[in-house]
Amino acid sequence: MRPNPPRAWFRLAALIAVLGLLLAACSTDDEGDTTTGGGSGGSEEGGGGGDGDPATCAGEAGDDPSAEPVGGGEADGAGLRVGMVLDIGGVDDDSFNEAANAGIEAAMEDFGIESQVLEPNEDGSNRGDLLRSLAEDDYDLVIGVGFLFAESMEPLAGEFPDVKFAIVDDASFEADNVTSLVFAAEQGSFLVGAAAALASGTGKIGFIGGVNTELIQTFQAGFEAGVAEIDADAEVQVQYLTEPPDFNGFADPAGAKTAADGMYADDVDVVYHAAGGSGSGLFESAAAEDRLAIGVDSDQYQTVDEETQPCILTSMLKRVDQAVYDAVLDLANDELEAGPAESDLETGGIDYALDGGQLDEFSDQLDELKQMIIDGDLEVPTTPES
Repeated sequence: MRPNPPRAWFRLAALIAVLGLLLAACSTDDEGDTTTGGGSGGSEEGGGGGDGDPATCAGEAGDDPSAEPVGGGEADGAGLRVGMVLDIGGVDDDSFNEAANAGIEAAMEDFGIESQVLEPNEDGSNRGDLLRSLAEDDYDLVIGVGFLFAESMEPLAGEFPDVKFAIVDDASFEADNVTSLVFAAEQGSFLVGAAAALASGTGKIGFIGGVNTELIQTFQAGFEAGVAEIDADAEVQVQYLTEPPDFNGFADPAGAKTAADGMYADDVDVVYHAAGGSGSGLFESAAAEDRLAIGVDSDQYQTVDEETQPCILTSMLKRVDQAVYDAVLDLANDELEAGPAESDLETGGIDYALDGGQLDEFSDQLDELKQMIIDGDLEVPTTPES
């Protein structure tokens, strides 16, 4: 029979156990201090964290737009004729096309230009034919809204050297009479990614891309980087609606709703889309599931009904309206130059919306990140890590 250990041994063992618990607690506190922010419904350590209740639709309805409307310039455009061809999805897509059309309408009002806006057929196969019809009709400026116009615009620019052309979202070719209206979409996507992580309670966040192209991947890359800046442990689920050459993912609300339904069912509580007119399907799902959504291009809080507005956390503002308007302004002032004309956070052509009030508590932090990007202290990737 072994003798009982002395009481001093028990006291020593107890002291060691207490010290161990204290060291573990200090280690946890140190790790918690490295996490930024705190999401509505999220863990105390930061947006997300994976152990909180899902973020829900908590915004206010009926807010005025946080972004200034396009317009306010002065120029004499009398006699100038500007033609524009939209992409698939139509002028009422509440996104990309609608923004471009708003730019033209503001230019008509402010500068007195004449304009014609055309819509392609359902699959966009007549984009080139519509561009050609405007060039043959001697329009002073012909605009193609989207990178898919590059293939047809490049030869037309050579064929009609006296016509000025502009293309949105493409700088793949150069010509003396072509202006490329391009955007640092990754910068704005970074900011709304940070916003998503700050608001998330589950640490599971979603991204829906319309078509898996290099352009839309820049949105994904910036968004993922913004999420990681706030919560390195957050999970970002990514789903593209179609793969090239099928570009219908930009006009497939039903597909976006199905994708969003699956994400929300898997504890994702914030989803960002870069899918053009398909985004309405995301918003429908968010309202039905009481979860948050992030819009793109336009201030999409202003395009949904009041019942859905509380579910729109923010929108990544890609001011296609401003870029189109500025191109017409430069044309009227005989200052339109060929080559890339980039819009970014510094120029104000990229930003994020504050409608609904759900980002009020995070706006200082987001603005700090915004200034870091402008100053060059924070570089945003343009290609996804995965």
